[in-house]
This record gives sequence, C-alpha cells and structure tokens, in this order.
Amino acid sequence: SVDALKHDILVNYAQQMPTAIVGIGGGSTLDSAKAVSNLLTNPGPSANYQGWDLVKNPGIFKVGIPTLAGTGAEASRTCVLTNYDTGVKLGMNSNFTLFDYLILDPSLLATVTRTQFFYTGMDTYIHCVESLEGNIRHAAADELSEQALELVREVFLSSDMQSEENFEKLMAAAFLGGTAIANSMVGVVHPFSAGLSIVRGTHHCEANCIALQALKDFYPEATNEFELMRAKQNITIASNLCTNATDTDHHQLRESTVVHEKPLRNALGENFLEILTPERVRS
Repeated sequence: SVDALKHDILVNYAQQMPTAIVGIGGGSTLDSAKAVSNLLTNPGPSANYQGWDLVKNPGIFKVGIPTLAGTGAEASRTCVLTNYDTGVKLGMNSNFTLFDYLILDPSLLATVTRTQFFYTGMDTYIHCVESLEGNIRHAAADELSEQALELVREVFLSSDMQSEENFEKLMAAAFLGGTAIANSMVGVVHPFSAGLSIVRGTHHCEANCIALQALKDFYPEATNEFELMRAKQNITIASNLCTNATDTDHHQLRESTVVHEKPLRNALGENFLEILTPERVRS
C-alpha cells in the first residue's frame, strides 16, 4: 500500500515534489506517512528498506498528528511494515524516519472506543516493560520508560480511564514511551505479536495484549499488573485464536516470531532459539 501511495504521488506531482507529508491517525497511518516520505527520496520498493539504517537519503518534510495514544509511532525512528510476501513484519529503522514536526492534541482521543483506547495504551506499557527488562539499556531510555509506565498506571487504574485528564496523561506516556523505545529495544512480546499479525491478521496493539497474557514465564510481574488494569477497566481480550491452527500455521507463527532476532537477543540472549523451541512457542 505504501508503494502504491508513492507511485500515485510521483505521478500526480511529476513536476514538483510535495512540500510535506502529513500523517493524521493511529500508528499505522503515522507509519505509512513516514514510509511514504522516505520512499519519495529513496529508490525502489519499501521492502528494500525493512531493517536497520538502510534508508540513505532524508525524506520529504513530515508532520505527525496522532489520534490514538500508545504506539509511540509519533516519536519512534521506525515505521513498521507488514510484508506478506516474505512473512516479515519489520520497520524502516532509521534516523530519517523520525517526524520533523508533531502536533499532540489530547482532545483527538475523545472519540476512541474503550477497547481501542485500552489496546493502544497497553502498547506503551508493554514496550516500556520490554525495554526495562532487556539487555540493551540506556539511562535516558530507562527514565523515560519509568515515567511512561507511571502515567499508564494512573490512567488504567483510575475509575474513568477516558477522562480529559487521562487523555493528556496517555498522550504524554505514548510520546515518552516512543522516545524511550527509539533508544532501546523491545523484547519477547512484540515478536510474538508480529507472528499473530502476519499469520492471524490480528491488529498490533490487540496482538500485544494477547501475547503478553501467554508470556507470563518471561514477564510475571507485568502480566499480573496487566491483568489488574484489564479487570479494572472490564476489557475482554480475545482468546483461542490458534485453536484450529494447523501444523503449517504453527510453523509460520514461529518463523514470523523468531525472525525478529534483535529484540529476542535483547530479551533472551544469543541462545534465544534454544529457549524458543518449536514446542515452547506452540505452547
């Protein structure tokens, strides 16, 4: 889809490049805007740039306006792309991917549904936990993650998670968490979430919640705290997504998970494949 957007823009703006790309929406929209900006000044398809520091030229000036809070896409140096041909969900991780300008307006969260508000907020919670419990640590990222986690707790342990005050807190937490993860690394949850997105088509933030519930062995304290917040807000998390999964499905799920070597090394060390055996991943 981002390759198609690039093509349309190059056709319609053949005489002169656009002045700016504006992304207004949730994480997927913001990531699409960042990706299109990069692609307009770098040759070839988006798949060429899935990885770390593969983007060589600065993109078109880009503005981010999040209407959801949690993914941190407005602050991160990546734009996550799902490549169904290769079975890889991986971003353009580059300093050139950062937005040049942001507008953070908490009032834009007023129309978000309760479940989506919870799912996206939990993305901040989860990637900050993964950052703090990983091996790739950075003092500034740790501090930002801690601040983001405190704000998330205040929001989702309150009686009214969708108050105007909590809109401000969650938008601040999302920005802090996104900045933190740009200077550190996620862990086990995000690779499993990516597998669910690739094979089962589950949206990212919901997939994170599903994955965390299954990974208590790795994140016991966070899983317990997540359950407190989920119960407090009376949110139901989907289950039994893999009840009817075939052996082929399970193979694809594992392959789409363990391909994320950097976060898994961050969380589990160099021998992560010995820990995430086919049997354990299936379980």
